[in-house]
Amino acid sequence: MSTISTLEVPLRESVEARACRKAAIRLIPLLAIAYFFNYLDRTNVGFAALTMNDDLGLTASQFGFAAGIFYIGYCLFEVPSNLALYRYGARRWLARIMITWGLFAAGTAFAQGPTSYAAIRLLAGIAEAGFFPGVIFFLSLWFPIQYRTKVMAWFLFAIPISSVIGGPLSAAMLALDGLGGFAGWQWLLVLQGLPACFIGLLCLKLLADRPANARWLTIEERQALQAALDAEHEAKGSHSFRQSIADKRVWLLAAILFCYIIGILGIGVWLPQILKSHNLSTIQIGWISAIPYLIASVAMLLWARILARKRRYILHLAITCGTGAAGFIFSVVYSDLLPALIGLTVALIGLSSVRTCFYSIPATFLSKQAAAGGIAFINAVGSLGGLVGPLAVGWLKDLTNSFNAGLIAMAAMLCLATVLTIILKLVVKER
Repeated sequence: MSTISTLEVPLRESVEARACRKAAIRLIPLLAIAYFFNYLDRTNVGFAALTMNDDLGLTASQFGFAAGIFYIGYCLFEVPSNLALYRYGARRWLARIMITWGLFAAGTAFAQGPTSYAAIRLLAGIAEAGFFPGVIFFLSLWFPIQYRTKVMAWFLFAIPISSVIGGPLSAAMLALDGLGGFAGWQWLLVLQGLPACFIGLLCLKLLADRPANARWLTIEERQALQAALDAEHEAKGSHSFRQSIADKRVWLLAAILFCYIIGILGIGVWLPQILKSHNLSTIQIGWISAIPYLIASVAMLLWARILARKRRYILHLAITCGTGAAGFIFSVVYSDLLPALIGLTVALIGLSSVRTCFYSIPATFLSKQAAAGGIAFINAVGSLGGLVGPLAVGWLKDLTNSFNAGLIAMAAMLCLATVLTIILKLVVKER
């Protein structure tokens, strides 16, 4: 009898691992492709701006404001959207988000001036609200913690890859200028926006809300995976959304994310124009902008492998934020094209690796509805940095006629994020 019982544990673990592998193969590529276009739609305005700003009469400050106003709608509707996802199921709600954001992202091509451009960006933010925290919550319903870090890293891999591919792709689409009577930037926004609608329809067909609903798993696999997840959630206890927003750890994470978003979106939106200030052509900007992101993509996956083994999420969060700050400072001190590009590459290595560390933390102490609402709340408050970052860089560019002040400001916010992470370490016990 004892021999049988000792064999049951590895057998259960084998079934659980097999179920996770099947789930990863089915779910992660689709979600990563969706996030690829999601992030592309956020940052492609940086390339569109190379010609769009003159056509629409946008100053650097107006462009920065319009790029950032997206996050007002995004942040206001983030928590309601994620609570709706918890109520109606991820499959339907993620599909709804992708279809509506794709329509508004493509619709940006028909802006006529600063006001209409800002208005469409605001609506796009409302449509997209809840996607990223919704996926993070969705992954917590599918993958136990020992698998989640690696799975999350492959999902987040879509961010730097969108910039690796997006730079040359956007430059090529700008070259369609005049085709069919439309400007190149209009083709760029339409062709990169509409694929989200198609992916949304695929989500309706291919996603399942939780393992118990997955017909493509065997009954044994569903039971083993669901049992592991239920045990993990029960170990955290039951918390309400109201309890989650009263937790000081949630507020610290929101503050850290706010500082981080200023850095990652400040450089994401403005990198093409920073490179343009070095007198590069549009095609050169497209290819050169891909280099830092390509290196950062590889570094992010390597960093995630270390993180999956050690699970020292907060320590690595501090290191990645500090790396980002150091890279920005280096790019200002050594401002010629090559050394500046090296500095920005170092910054993007840190920034690309932050999210894997960061979004592994909330699921360690939040469960069920508290996780859905709490992660959305963290993301909503933190994403206000998406308004501040692009706007601040644009305002400082108009004020100083240089991007250096904006880069220093982003470095300062990442230093603050590092300090806040050290404080977080004092109130969160890592396993």
